[in-house]
Amino acid sequence: MNRSAKSVSELPTPTIEIGPSDPGYLEATFSACKQLAKSHYENFTVGSKMIPKKLRPHFYSIYAFSRCVDDLGDMAEGDRLALLDLWEEQLDACYLNSANSEGPTHPYFIALAQTIRLFNIPDVPFKMLIEANRRDQKTTRTETFDDLLEYCTYSANPVGHLVLYLCGIKDKKLQRLADLTCTALQLANFWQDVTRDLKIGRIYIPIEDMQRFGISEHKLALGKIDDSFRALMRFEVDRTRQFFVDGYSLSQFLDPSTRSDFALFTRGGLSILQQIERKGFDVLSSRPTVSGYEKAKILASTWIRSKLGISLVPQSAFKSVARHT
Repeated sequence: MNRSAKSVSELPTPTIEIGPSDPGYLEATFSACKQLAKSHYENFTVGSKMIPKKLRPHFYSIYAFSRCVDDLGDMAEGDRLALLDLWEEQLDACYLNSANSEGPTHPYFIALAQTIRLFNIPDVPFKMLIEANRRDQKTTRTETFDDLLEYCTYSANPVGHLVLYLCGIKDKKLQRLADLTCTALQLANFWQDVTRDLKIGRIYIPIEDMQRFGISEHKLALGKIDDSFRALMRFEVDRTRQFFVDGYSLSQFLDPSTRSDFALFTRGGLSILQQIERKGFDVLSSRPTVSGYEKAKILASTWIRSKLGISLVPQSAFKSVARHT
C-alpha cells in the first residue's frame, strides 16, 4: 500500500480538493482530465462541443493518459523508463477484475478506468503509446521514412483506435483508415516541432531524406534556412498532406456528431501544413502554429458546413498554399 502511494506521488498528479471516499470524487477526476486538456495548446480541438456531451468526459480521460505519457517520455526529471513503468502499473490496475484487487489510485486513471469499462476498451492501444515513449529514450534518430511510419503505429495510431472505441467502432478496416489521419497528424507535429525536438536531442526527419537533400545534422543544428532545407520540408509536407487526403474517407463511416470532430482534427493538421508553407518552410526560426482566430474560423466553418450538409473539410484545405521560393 505505502509503496503504491509513493509510486503515484512520483507521477504528474492533479490537485483534487476532495478525497477518493467522498461523494463526487469520480466526477472530480474527470474534471481534472478536462482541465489538463484545456490547459495545453493543441493543433486541433480536443473534445469539442460538436461531439455528444456524454462522450466529452471520456475524450478528456483518454487525452489525460496520452498527454501525460508523452510528458513523461519527453520532459520528466529522473528515470523516465521507471516513471513509464509506474504509469503502466496504473494502467494495468484499470483492468483488474478481482474484488480483492486494488484498482488504480491515480486520479487520471480512476477516470480512465471508468472510460475503459463503459466502452470495453482493450489495453493494447494504451500499451503501445507507452512503448512509443520507451523507444524515445533509446532511439533519437530515424533512418528511413518506413521506420518513421512504423514508429507512428505506436506513437499516434493507437489514439485513433481509442477514439473509434468511444464511437462504438471496432472494425479493423476503419481502424486502418484512422491510422492514415493519425500518422498524418503525427508527421505534421514532427515538422512543426523540428527545433523543439532538436533541443531534447531528437531528429524525426528521416536520415535518408536529409541525405537526399544535402542536409547534415550540423547544418540543422545551426538553424540555417536555404533552398535545400526548404526543398526537404516541402517534400515532407507534400507527402504528409497525402495521408490526410487518403484518410479523410473515414468520415463517410462516422455518425454526424463524431464526423464533425474528425473534421476538426483533419483541418487542424492541414492548417499546420499550410502554416509551414506560408512561412516558406522555415520551421527553425519559429514554430508554426494555428492561431486562436484561425481555430475559431475552422470551428465556425465546420459547424456551418455540417448544418448545410456539405463536406466538412473544403477542398481548399487539402491544397498547398506554398509560395514559389
